[in-house]
Amino acid sequence: MPQVPQTLDALAVRTWCGLALEALGRAREEIDAINVYPVADGDTGTNLYLTVESATAAVEAVFAGYETVTGVGPTGSAASAAVSTAVTGAGLPTLADAVRAMAHGALIGARGNSGTILAQLLRGMAQVLAADGATGGATGGETDGATDGETAHTDGQALRLALRQAADSAREAVAHPVEGTVLTVATAAAEAATGTEGDCGTVACAAYEGARAALMATPGQLAVLERAGVVDAGGRGLLAVLAALAETFTGESPGAGRVAGEVHTRVNGVDGGVDRVDGVGPVDVNGVCVDGRPGEESPAFEVTYLLEAEDADVARLRARLDRLGNSLVVVGGDGLWNVHVHADDAGAAVEAGVEAGRPYRIRITHFGLGDAHTAGAAGRPPRERAQRAVVAVVPGEGLAGLYAEAGATTVLARPGEPPASGELVEAVRRAHAREVVLLPNDADLRHTAAAAAEQARTEGVRVALIPTRSAVQGIAALAVHEPERRFDEDVVAMTSAAGATRYAEVAVAERQSWTMAGICQAGDVLGLIDGDVAVIGSDITATAETVLDRMLAAGGEMVTLVLGDEAPGSIAAHLEARVRESYLAVDTVAYRGGRQGALLLIGVE
Repeated sequence: MPQVPQTLDALAVRTWCGLALEALGRAREEIDAINVYPVADGDTGTNLYLTVESATAAVEAVFAGYETVTGVGPTGSAASAAVSTAVTGAGLPTLADAVRAMAHGALIGARGNSGTILAQLLRGMAQVLAADGATGGATGGETDGATDGETAHTDGQALRLALRQAADSAREAVAHPVEGTVLTVATAAAEAATGTEGDCGTVACAAYEGARAALMATPGQLAVLERAGVVDAGGRGLLAVLAALAETFTGESPGAGRVAGEVHTRVNGVDGGVDRVDGVGPVDVNGVCVDGRPGEESPAFEVTYLLEAEDADVARLRARLDRLGNSLVVVGGDGLWNVHVHADDAGAAVEAGVEAGRPYRIRITHFGLGDAHTAGAAGRPPRERAQRAVVAVVPGEGLAGLYAEAGATTVLARPGEPPASGELVEAVRRAHAREVVLLPNDADLRHTAAAAAEQARTEGVRVALIPTRSAVQGIAALAVHEPERRFDEDVVAMTSAAGATRYAEVAVAERQSWTMAGICQAGDVLGLIDGDVAVIGSDITATAETVLDRMLAAGGEMVTLVLGDEAPGSIAAHLEARVRESYLAVDTVAYRGGRQGALLLIGVE
């Protein structure tokens, strides 16, 4: 057996993250299959994997930064990085560097309810380990690690304290903690560790065994799990993470060579169904969703976003979101937070974030009508994929809420931060449908969207990509979307509606540039029609009126206005009056787009 560390240092953190990612990768589909609480949407394993993937990438980035600065070469794979703590020293990150990176990566990459809670668990551990690493160990260990640039190490006592802080902070982050969930498993792990003396390996193994026992008991604590005949999916994912922690220090998985504590149940009325705690097998679940507080009816949307805000503002945000919905989890600190809530009014949940600070990376998922998670009572049919869904890229929070309320799964594209193809693939998975219509709403995203569509097709999803070049074209397509008709007919109708919509935007020039309308200077107001600059002006409202007149000169029946946060407050009323007075039988509708980049989007159908 290779030599492994008995103390927790930066290389051990790197190893742990790598092993946890591998473990969740192997168990992802199995965990997804037993996901019935708080929402039976079959994505807990995927969400946990993506959360740990982000944490792992952040840790690797810290190591890469040190290697670049010092010239120290790569140390090999994450699994082999912890061969010996003897290789640590100058030129490698400190323990504080590594755990802070891990926690930050998990925070910004947290997905779903369980992923958000896991991010807080890792943050709680980091709070203890970073402080301990700065002093070189809780029991007077290698005290000079952080003070003279060497990698700090810590011991079993600090790991016990870290697991305790993790469990406590995660409970505090959840508005209404429920037993029989990942919180119960985390608490059991902490309690088992607290009662164990020894090195990090001994403590980690004790935490694993405590978590395993608690996980086996979850069906008896939560009725929805008992009815489905499964253990808690989030707790199962945490068990995989704790198994990786134990393997980091012992060199072998605590479940190797045995099926620990098989739980024989009746799954979907079939005798002999097995939930394997060390490898929960995939099952078809008659999942009755109980979302947040048991007994509540499930809201229609999952809303998540990162938020830059002060502590006092976040406290008020928690109270407001708690009134709006359930499954509320707010994690983070030091000015950066990850917010997760299930609510019927997605727009109000986002607006609450805007009032508290600066929300970004906003994701709104429409759970869908007729899914098992919207049942709220026993005896409903098992959850199946929806027949059809729409996935759309949108440029602002307001539009994200609008699209979501129309039933679309949205991906927010902030100015200068276009989504990658992987984010679009993930959105297709979240839509959980056999057929998906993909609306990129940006000409520059056509190749990214095409790559995502191709990837989704390899996963068995029928995907149609409609090359919408603006969010207003997407609105027109969504307006004629009818899931009940044949897929091809629906796609043709949506494509036709989008193609019949001319689009424009009003923005402010950032620098001097040559355009189709002449030379513009920084600060000039630009009116772009179908992607080309057509008007250069000095007044926002006047420029918008000129653009609108040019568009309506070719005819039109409907004008759509999407106002950005920085648009003049009177511009919508002015343009609506202009249309009403000058163009007979043309209707106008206006929406608030939020921080969408452009001052104004205009669509003419």
